[in-house]
Amino acid sequence: MYSHGSESLINQAREIQEPELQRFHSRLVKLLQGKELGHEAVDSLQRLHIILSATKYTRTLPPELQGSLQSLLASPAEQFQVLSSAVLRETLPLSGQEGNYTQENFIQLNNHAAALVLSQAGSRADLSSLCAQLLRSLESRQSDGPAASLTHTLPILNTVLTHSPDCLTEDHVTLMSKKLVDWLRYASITQGGGAPSGGFFTGTRSRQPVPIAELDGTVSGDFFTVLCVGQSFTEDQWMNVYSFSMLRHWLITYRSVSNGNTTADTANRLQLSLSLSLSHSFSNDDRSEVDGSVVSMVSATSSSSRLLPPKERLREKAFQYCQRLIEQSDRKAHKKTDTDLQKACLVEAVCILDSVCGEDAALVFRAFPCIKALFGRLSSDLSFARVLLPIAQFYLNHGEMAAVDCESVWNLVFGRFPAELFDHQFLAHEFLRFIRLNLESLQLRVPQYSRSFPNLLKFLAWNSPAVVDDFVDLLPSLVTAGTAVELLHTLLDLPCLSATLVLQVRSTCLPISEPGGRGLLSLDAFRSQSFRGLFLFLLRGEAGSGDTIDRLSTLHEMLTETADWPRVVQCAQTVPVLLHIFFNTVIAIADQKLLAHLVQVMLERSSLLLNIPKYNKEIHRVFSRHLLLLCKLHPSLVVDQSHELLEFAGATANVYSKEEIYTHVVWVLGEYLSGSCDSRCSVMLITSCFETLEAVLFEITSSAPPPGADCPVPRVVTSLMSALAKLASRSHDLIPRVSLFLSKLRTVTRGGPVAWCSDEEDLVAIVTRGEELWSLLKAPGVAQSVLTPPQPVTTPQWHGDTNVAMPLQLRALTNLTHSQ
Repeated sequence: MYSHGSESLINQAREIQEPELQRFHSRLVKLLQGKELGHEAVDSLQRLHIILSATKYTRTLPPELQGSLQSLLASPAEQFQVLSSAVLRETLPLSGQEGNYTQENFIQLNNHAAALVLSQAGSRADLSSLCAQLLRSLESRQSDGPAASLTHTLPILNTVLTHSPDCLTEDHVTLMSKKLVDWLRYASITQGGGAPSGGFFTGTRSRQPVPIAELDGTVSGDFFTVLCVGQSFTEDQWMNVYSFSMLRHWLITYRSVSNGNTTADTANRLQLSLSLSLSHSFSNDDRSEVDGSVVSMVSATSSSSRLLPPKERLREKAFQYCQRLIEQSDRKAHKKTDTDLQKACLVEAVCILDSVCGEDAALVFRAFPCIKALFGRLSSDLSFARVLLPIAQFYLNHGEMAAVDCESVWNLVFGRFPAELFDHQFLAHEFLRFIRLNLESLQLRVPQYSRSFPNLLKFLAWNSPAVVDDFVDLLPSLVTAGTAVELLHTLLDLPCLSATLVLQVRSTCLPISEPGGRGLLSLDAFRSQSFRGLFLFLLRGEAGSGDTIDRLSTLHEMLTETADWPRVVQCAQTVPVLLHIFFNTVIAIADQKLLAHLVQVMLERSSLLLNIPKYNKEIHRVFSRHLLLLCKLHPSLVVDQSHELLEFAGATANVYSKEEIYTHVVWVLGEYLSGSCDSRCSVMLITSCFETLEAVLFEITSSAPPPGADCPVPRVVTSLMSALAKLASRSHDLIPRVSLFLSKLRTVTRGGPVAWCSDEEDLVAIVTRGEELWSLLKAPGVAQSVLTPPQPVTTPQWHGDTNVAMPLQLRALTNLTHSQ
């Protein structure tokens, strides 16, 4: 919604007439041709932008005005650069001049002009042409004019390659690789501007070059990198920084460019790799052939590297640059910002090493000593966790080829990272992204991964809304036959884990409460040695120490006051979603024995949950749905777990507290406890089940509910009656007992309201259902076919059966309803 003043301006801009617009254009052209541009020019440009952007139709400006606006892009005042770029983006370029700006004025390219150039590239062909022009502009030397535009050329070139990497040709790759080598490896090693030598005459001639310095203040003895410091930088030093910032993206981009000399280049690279590895040096005597400088010494590395093709030479120089950065990162920086810069450069350097080693396997053996030493130096300091993740990526990609032991890396990544850094949100994002990108490799090569779910779930327990999408994707990979039961318990205890993590953080910053003082009882319990084992089990680092603990009810009592903490409530809301994913996954990998165990866990844990509002009902709803699915796919589970199911169904208290899952357990018993589903189902088992359900039904329909409990829901009562009728239809000796109960039920309800059902409509529905079942049981043969129909009736395939007339009728109906 716009304000009244804004709407008025927009309406005026839309309603402006063409003659008035032409007069405004003429005034603006004269204004822009003046020597000094003031507030009037700013106001006029802003008004022009409103006029152009207020309508959905794109306008064309007069050539003279468009030329003035393009010239204004090079104005020293950034305000005019912004306004002219915004206005030109709202217009169409003049016919036949779509690429004129990029061809003629690259020397004036800046950020705002770059945005205009990209916005006017209307097709892939335009992007390809723009890419070629940008690359040609990089060939200009400082003697050809100011080189300031190069600092803007690289970012826009990087953007073009992001959108359209296929616009590169082999010649483009060669040129860009040569330029990056020159900027990365051969930037000047003196500070920009120089320092006065002293005395009365301190002109330009008396200024002496000052060498660049390292972050610890010492004079740099090697080539310039992004971690070198000085009072000011020269142009080629700025290009060094820009080149490093886009190096990794460039290395990834040029892989897609086809190379007709792949075989020759590969052979040449392999021939030179041994000499490079033996004569590798960080010496600065290797100068670029581009600047034509003469050096006094040439190292063996330099001689060998000159024999390489441009792409391979860029990889070699990138390798040296990254190793130099790793060496510089060991220096003690004087400022915190420089320390952060060291960490950021280490992340980029290791990622670039990973990329070049992925292209050239010969570099793996040269890089691993450096990476291994870096890991040994940083592994004890978790403040470098963001650096250690790329190192882990390097080990994952190349550790098998180099035959190195990666166990210490994975123990750190899947051990200490989640255990100690679960509350670092940015690290959690990067860590889970690392797992998602390498999921298949981690499952195959890292045995610690599948056992680390108690640790990994700490990220979810601490910050559920931010990472739940990651765990929706990751959870199936954590479900294995060996860990499924423990994982189910862990998911159900996620709210407890969330509360425990909060208590762990608070215990380090809150004082111990004094005797008689008011404090958090849960925090005191967390600090108590008596309950320490319960919390340590929740905080365990890997699976295998046991599926669950014996004193869960005690733990839930201690965490009662945490049930309304926002972090715990948010965590509880994610559990039902993850449980659906868990059961959908486990059905595909579990055998009959494991599924039977899971059914037992569901029945046990339905009463052992942290008391969070709505949480228990949601979990019961999930259990109910998947209990039906499990029993439908494997009906023999009902016989396998008949003892546990009957014990659950025989507890009258479950009718009032767990009506959702209780109803489904009763339905499963009545539906699948049959000889047609499992030959082990005997008459004795059917009778035992009948007696159990009969006792419960008689008890809840003959007395009022317990104090504090509501009346049983009608669905529970009707499910019990239906289950009894189904069981009786399979053992006809039980029919008289069911019929007697149903007739008594009808007689009792005729006398008026009953204590166990307060709603008259519900009572009518129950009685109606009872009369229907009573009528069915009068004919046992019909009752069995209706209540327990055979397989062809429950899953008909008449549409595909050639022995019946249904296919012919369907075809005839199709022909009639579809027009010819």
